[in-house]
Amino acid sequence: MGMGGGGGRGEVTSEINVTPMADVMLVLLIIFMVITPMLQKGVSVELAKTKNPIDMKEADRDDAVLVAVTRDGKFYLGQNRVSIDDLASKVNDLLATRLEKKVFVKSDLRAKYGDVVQVVDNIRNAGVDQVGLLTERLDDQVRR
Repeated sequence: MGMGGGGGRGEVTSEINVTPMADVMLVLLIIFMVITPMLQKGVSVELAKTKNPIDMKEADRDDAVLVAVTRDGKFYLGQNRVSIDDLASKVNDLLATRLEKKVFVKSDLRAKYGDVVQVVDNIRNAGVDQVGLLTERLDDQVRR
């Protein structure tokens, strides 16, 4: 009576169960989607596009000093918002123990020119030797 093909005789199935693997992959995808924006250094701004930018690999280092100017006139030192009056003293404090005094400025494409000039002046007043202005490479694929 119980001899039907129910598979209860200890037969081995050679099919791979991919459901747990898909679950793990979805969890990893969600984790990476949440963490990736946190890995970005500084405040995100839409950088100006230039044809021949100089590659500044030092700006990607963990200890790089980044100052951001947003389109609405706010100033950030790393992730922290600062006033233009406090910028020079805070940059000076960050660079006090370093031999190479270098600061990178990234400005939004639509930021006021006067705001960027103020930032550069304050950084230079803090005793910084080199100021790098960060831009993006202009794609040459758009031809007339």
